[in-house]
Amino acid sequence: MSSSETVAPAVVADTPGTGSVRLDQVTHQYGRGGETVTAVGPVDLTVPAGEFLVLVGASGCGKSTLLRLIAGFEQPTHGSVRVLGAAPRPGRSAGVVFQTPRLFPWRTVRGNIDLALRYADVPRAQWPEKRAELLTRVGLEGTERRRVWEISGGQQQRVAIARALAARNPLLLLDEPFAALDALTRERLQEDVRRVTAQTGRTTVFVTHSADEAVFLGTRIVVLTKSPGTVALDLPISLPRGDVDAEQLRESAEFNELRLRVSHAVKAAAA
Repeated sequence: MSSSETVAPAVVADTPGTGSVRLDQVTHQYGRGGETVTAVGPVDLTVPAGEFLVLVGASGCGKSTLLRLIAGFEQPTHGSVRVLGAAPRPGRSAGVVFQTPRLFPWRTVRGNIDLALRYADVPRAQWPEKRAELLTRVGLEGTERRRVWEISGGQQQRVAIARALAARNPLLLLDEPFAALDALTRERLQEDVRRVTAQTGRTTVFVTHSADEAVFLGTRIVVLTKSPGTVALDLPISLPRGDVDAEQLRESAEFNELRLRVSHAVKAAAA
């Protein structure tokens, strides 16, 4: 399979309320003059509302850079990024989950969630109901009074996901959120994220190195070439998303065929 193989994604209108993300001829560079390095681009990408897009590729291919551009943490050197038809606003356009939870250790689980609800302009009277709903979604009922250091790394990452879901916007961005976790916890959180995003219908962009994780989570996978990152493969994933047994899904012939296809594409794109 050629590293430039592309399956064209569906294109939707970039209008407010669609939940779509659009990258038009996006290039991003670091440094100046003779020390300028192009990290990504040019990249054209449209993410329709409700899609779970996974960006996958070798280290240094620009996956996290693209995520930061979509979040509005950085501005593209060339081209444009649009979320809901407008330039992204840091902390407003998307809920973001990083590789480490980045929780406030002096606050309880409840305190961390409440702070996110406050920044999301949720009326204070609604906090108890919203907090309980969020903690139930990520499987953390009964933990709201515990301190961050009293819960496991996997539970901390669940709190980070709940905090991101508290943001009142249709977009969720996750930058290798399970990279530092053990294999069992990682699989469980993959299942949690798959379930939660299906329930909420949020448009999601997820960054990973893992072909296995990409196929399990995504409704669409984009493989990036080595730096500067460009689209090497754009692949829709049609695995069942409803009430399915995760273990059976991972052991299915279709899953493993897709996993091998993505793995080979990543290796070819990094060559």
